[in-house]
Amino acid sequence: MSRLILCIVLILGTLGTPAMATEEPAFTLVLRDGPFEVRDYGPTVVAEVTVAGSQNRASSQGFQILAGYIFGGNTRRQSIAMTAPVAQNRTSETIAMTAPVTQTASGDRWAVRFIMPSEYTMATLPVPNDRRVTLREEPAHRMAVVRFSGIADARQVERREQELDQQLAARGMRRTGPITLAQYDPPWTLWFLRRNEVMAPVAG
Repeated sequence: MSRLILCIVLILGTLGTPAMATEEPAFTLVLRDGPFEVRDYGPTVVAEVTVAGSQNRASSQGFQILAGYIFGGNTRRQSIAMTAPVAQNRTSETIAMTAPVTQTASGDRWAVRFIMPSEYTMATLPVPNDRRVTLREEPAHRMAVVRFSGIADARQVERREQELDQQLAARGMRRTGPITLAQYDPPWTLWFLRRNEVMAPVAG
C-alpha cells in the first residue's frame, strides 16, 4: 500500500507540468574505468530525513516524508521540482582510515536525502513543516562511484559496495565517509531500465 501511495503522490506532483529532463547534480568527470568513476561535485543543498528499518523500508518511508516537503509541505506551501538521484546511507556506519576500507553492517538507521534544484540556496528554500526533515549544505567533494542497473536490493547493493572498495584499494585510494546508494528512477521503472550507483567520498 505504501508503494502505491508513493506512486500516486509522484504522479499527482507531475500532472500539469511540461515534460522535461529531471535535474541531476553537475560534476566533473575525473576518471572512468568501466562502471567505476571518480567525480568532482560542487556544493549542493540537500533535504534529509533519518529513518529506521531495512534498506527498502527506510527508502520508502524516507521518500514519502521528503516528497511531502517538496510537494508543498513547507511554510510557503511551495512545490519544489523533483531531482535525481534519491540517496541513502547508513548513519551508524563506521569508517576505517586505512585501505582496504570496509563497511560495518551494524545498525538499522538510514539517512535518506533529496538534492535540491541548483536554483535554491539555504536562504531561499522554504522551511519544512515536518520537523524530521532537515536542510543542509554539502561542500564541494570528490566521489568514487560504481554504476549498475537492475533492482537495488540489499544483496545487490552489498556486492556493488565490495566492488567499489576493491576498485579503491587497487588504486591506493581511500574513502572518507559512508557508502551511499543513489537511485535515479521512480519505483514503477522496469527493473532492467533502472540506473543505480553506489558512491563514497574520497580524498581529493
